[in-house]
Amino acid sequence: MIDISIPLNNGMIHWPGDPAPQVDTVATSPYHLTSLNLSVHTGTHMDSPRHVIPHGLTIDQMPLDATVGPCRVIAIEDPTRITRAELASYHPEPGERLLFKTRNSRHAWWQHPFDEHFVYISDDAAHLLVEAQVRTVGIDYLSVGGFHHEGYETHCTLLGAGLWIIEGLNLGQVAPGPYQLICLPLAIAGADGAPCRAILH
Repeated sequence: MIDISIPLNNGMIHWPGDPAPQVDTVATSPYHLTSLNLSVHTGTHMDSPRHVIPHGLTIDQMPLDATVGPCRVIAIEDPTRITRAELASYHPEPGERLLFKTRNSRHAWWQHPFDEHFVYISDDAAHLLVEAQVRTVGIDYLSVGGFHHEGYETHCTLLGAGLWIIEGLNLGQVAPGPYQLICLPLAIAGADGAPCRAILH
């Protein structure tokens, strides 16, 4: 099994404007006790439709099979964004769970300052994923949409069509191909997202 999650720690990389994560020891006797304060979109996490759709499903309403079952890791060559043309060459199929390995995975991105120019899914490619009736998508940075371009649009296209999104994956040591995915978010009532642990087998 391969853990494709990134560890949470104090001050780790996070989306600009979101609260910096705080992981603190608040007691050591008689029990060791840790407190956690962060945005639900920190580290390896999932977005639910409620993130951009006012009456969309919340993370605790996610069907478990959305992120448990066969998946495919796809290597993306474009250094800027995932385009419709490149994605089409992989022939996405109905019900698939697709994880995108981009140039983001060439280094441990979570150990570096936030990169505004990470590789993301273009809105045009997002429309192809919807047309193909893909079930779930994952990417190796903190957002499926870009920082400067198509951030909101890509989220709206995917989440508005009922796709589930995994962000912040560590795919550096993962070869493209078929796997079994196990990824479960915290069941936070009414939330627009949640941290998760993602594993490939």
